[in-house]
Amino acid sequence: MRARGPSKEPQQPDTRLSSLSDNELMIQVRDGDVKKLGVLFERHSMRLLNFFSRHTSKPDISEDLVQDVFFRMLKYRQTYRGEAPFTVWMYQLARNVSADYFRKWKEQALTDEILDKQQDPDPLPTELYQQTEEQEILRQALARLTPEKREVLVLSRYQDLRYEEIGRILDCPVGTVKARVHFALKDLRDEYMTLTKTKI
Repeated sequence: MRARGPSKEPQQPDTRLSSLSDNELMIQVRDGDVKKLGVLFERHSMRLLNFFSRHTSKPDISEDLVQDVFFRMLKYRQTYRGEAPFTVWMYQLARNVSADYFRKWKEQALTDEILDKQQDPDPLPTELYQQTEEQEILRQALARLTPEKREVLVLSRYQDLRYEEIGRILDCPVGTVKARVHFALKDLRDEYMTLTKTKI
């Protein structure tokens, strides 16, 4: 009868792991406890999938890129210092993975196929989301932006990161981030208005 006892014990480590911060988990991974990377994968894989989906518009490729990010976390774990939030380091790796993808495939446009499947709360200015037709036009407008402008909008609006975090990810001052977001939104609105006129 006592043989059943150990079956209850695996629940306790899960409780302890859930109380650890991302930084604490990654430091443990860096120091050799690589199994903890699985916890970080559970916490952040969907965020990364959304990030890559908006860049590639291909779910199968996006899933591969997410795997690549966590592979690089494992490969470069010794470089992790924990001085900034874990997500800053994570998105820096994700940007490198994304850049490698674009260099390899020379992908320039984001189609709206994957965006149709996303259910993000308040992804962009609410005034552009009043009707279904407007949503569709907005997705097309986003697809027409350059990858750089699309990236900063995805980080600030879809990933809901603060300007300070984005500045660390992009390695630029907060003021530069704000300017990039401003100009990206301006271009998005211009593309939106152009597409709206063609629909009339």
